[in-house]
Amino acid sequence: MRITPTGRPPFRADHIGSLLRPARLRQAFREFNEGRIDAAEFHAVQDEAIRAVVKLQEEVGFRVVNDGEYRRGSYWGRFVERTEGLAVKDARFKFHDEHGHELDFTAPHVSGKVRRLRAIAVDEVAFVRGITDRVAKVTLPSPSTMHFWRGREWVDAGVYETPEAFFADLGKAYQEEIGELAAAGAQYVQLDEVAIAMLCDPGARAKVAADGQDPERLVDLYVDAVNRAVANRPADLVIGVHMCRGNFKGKYLAEGGYDSVAEKLFQRAHVNHFLLEYDTPRAGDFAPLRFVPHGKGVVLGMISSKVGALEPIDALKRRAEEAAKYVSPERLAISPQCGFASTVAGNPLSDDEMRAKLALVVDAARAIWG
Repeated sequence: MRITPTGRPPFRADHIGSLLRPARLRQAFREFNEGRIDAAEFHAVQDEAIRAVVKLQEEVGFRVVNDGEYRRGSYWGRFVERTEGLAVKDARFKFHDEHGHELDFTAPHVSGKVRRLRAIAVDEVAFVRGITDRVAKVTLPSPSTMHFWRGREWVDAGVYETPEAFFADLGKAYQEEIGELAAAGAQYVQLDEVAIAMLCDPGARAKVAADGQDPERLVDLYVDAVNRAVANRPADLVIGVHMCRGNFKGKYLAEGGYDSVAEKLFQRAHVNHFLLEYDTPRAGDFAPLRFVPHGKGVVLGMISSKVGALEPIDALKRRAEEAAKYVSPERLAISPQCGFASTVAGNPLSDDEMRAKLALVVDAARAIWG
């Protein structure tokens, strides 16, 4: 199956990438990290789990599949491990929920000059291409992931004088990776963008400003970083940007509509479409979609990956009709608002609940658009 970049998402039914790891795979991660199994056994468990999850996606009815991010400990972990100059330290934000419960987390930190050491996700694509004839999609953390989370302490002293110099080197790493992903058979690359979504939140903006940074400058910087990352990509490669407000064990990082970033992001980003969270009122209304140019599409993330309850198709259909007031229906699609497991631990859903959610995506797409 082949797809070509157009002014619409490549599929009416899409999903964001990460899927719940089965119990045996979660156990294998623990055993490998503790030295109780070797790399060969660990990879064999991963291979088996990936075959099963690709089959699940096919059975549910998706025309686009991936490996569930089953080779990753977290959505950005492999990028840090395989890129020189990146380390991990504590983030300066916290995950939380509506009850005030909080969780700390770690994030990338720049410790040296950045250079891509080896392929980051090429083996993921190659394996998927070998077991299915569906379109292979692969996700990468956005460039801002390597900069935002530690505020002004994002880099060790003396390494980079400016963020622009850092993103120039980082952009080269992305360009190398994206070129090799396409050569391995990827037709669809998704960049997971959390920092710009954070800058939709007035509270996050206030924290950034209190740290001595200009939120508007960061939005400009991060949109430019996306454009640098995807520069020189093959003409037939589809690029989507997923806007994420945080997704860890059912908790989130930010809230607020897209109003403050929509014009800059939607009009300036050199990508084909945007995958936007719209599962709760925290995401605001559809009015910011008026800034989406006619040559770009939107995947409406209206199905929650955080809770097991299924959204009524009639309600999803009504919301899609509301969105169509701002973006023509032929340029719309549907997905969960985020992945099901940004880390190995995953969200608090069962495997059966996840499968039902994925099936709902396909069923809703058919009900809404035929």
